[in-house]
Amino acid sequence: MFGWEFPPHITGGLGTACFGMTKGLLKNGVEVLFVVPKAYGDESQEAVRLINASDVTIDIRKAEQQDFWKNITYLEVNSSLVPYVGPEAFDNLIEKGEAYFNWAEESIYNARYTFSGKYGTNLLEEVSRYALVGAQIASESQFDLIHAHDWLTYPAGIAAKKASGKPLVVHMHATEFDRSGENVNQQVYDIERQGMEAADRVITVSNLTRNIVIERYGINPDKVITVHNAVEPTDRSDFEHIEKHVPEKVVTFLGRVTFQKGPEYFIEAAYKVLQRDPNVRFVMAGTGDLLEKMIRRVAQLHIATKFHFTGFLRGENVDRMFAMSDVYVMPSVSEPFGISPLEAMRSNVPVVISKQSGVAEVLQHALKVDFWDIDAMADAIYALLRYNSLSSVFSKYGASEVDNLKWENAARLIRDVYEQV
Repeated sequence: MFGWEFPPHITGGLGTACFGMTKGLLKNGVEVLFVVPKAYGDESQEAVRLINASDVTIDIRKAEQQDFWKNITYLEVNSSLVPYVGPEAFDNLIEKGEAYFNWAEESIYNARYTFSGKYGTNLLEEVSRYALVGAQIASESQFDLIHAHDWLTYPAGIAAKKASGKPLVVHMHATEFDRSGENVNQQVYDIERQGMEAADRVITVSNLTRNIVIERYGINPDKVITVHNAVEPTDRSDFEHIEKHVPEKVVTFLGRVTFQKGPEYFIEAAYKVLQRDPNVRFVMAGTGDLLEKMIRRVAQLHIATKFHFTGFLRGENVDRMFAMSDVYVMPSVSEPFGISPLEAMRSNVPVVISKQSGVAEVLQHALKVDFWDIDAMADAIYALLRYNSLSSVFSKYGASEVDNLKWENAARLIRDVYEQV
């Protein structure tokens, strides 16, 4: 399996999904060899300490996860892929890098090379280097099939298939249309399409994404299969008694502050709610290229005393934020799935989600609005804050609903896909 992040070494939902998925696969009798690049910059470097191809040392905070780690082989590829950024943003990150890659020869296609673990010259070269290493690992390892997650790893999946002759399954968690709207990066689009064309099966995280794959990429519908994401169970009692230290109700947005996630609609809806009820605080948790713009907009609307920017949250801080929240909002413009509402509901928090999200296909106990309809969004937030009977119903039945969305069940469907190829 090729991915580019894995807890606690994550920057977003993909790493969380890979973690739950691999645990679920192991419960279904599938052993996973997980190949991950080591990224620097906005990645946490405390996450992985690689020993060799069959042994990993990692901080395990909970005893029940130890059996899982004993059964998963975790490889680290010293590359510098930075998740969720396009080539232009990656070029900006490179300028801050301390050093560049040292190569035995100049061509990235040479068989001999040495990674320094620092930033390379551009993202697409990194994808190529990762593919070369992936092919090498595939030629030396024993396995039955290849599973690659999202576009950065598709070339590695293709290379591994060529090197080993094994079948390839690619997993589409987000398309270039989700990330960029209609202003797609052609090179990224081409990589996505090549990966899906080379694959024996394509797994999409929602029917919304499946339709995009078929209609916008021209992929044969017969090999595109939807498997909805799930959520890891948690012990809610760990965070039941956390104090907010503020008297107001708390409404939370948690995600990347980017075009795809619709943060501006959250702010406009917050302004409308505060006009009606000033006893509310809004939290935007996350980082992204729109963060400065969002801070300026909050200042322009004169709601800064009721609005908090926390920066990126991970691990227990996410659960702690949900424990302090009265409503969670995911106003995504285009969300292939969206695990964060499940995490909120798992913490008994009622949610408002956009209709333009894959998770809307599986959730019944969530208020659903169009991302652009800030009046409807504000109404939904206000209703959940003011009408206790409404919020209690969504909290109770939402938590029960999410308890049934287990990775073990999703992994069983993924194993069925494996069996097909």
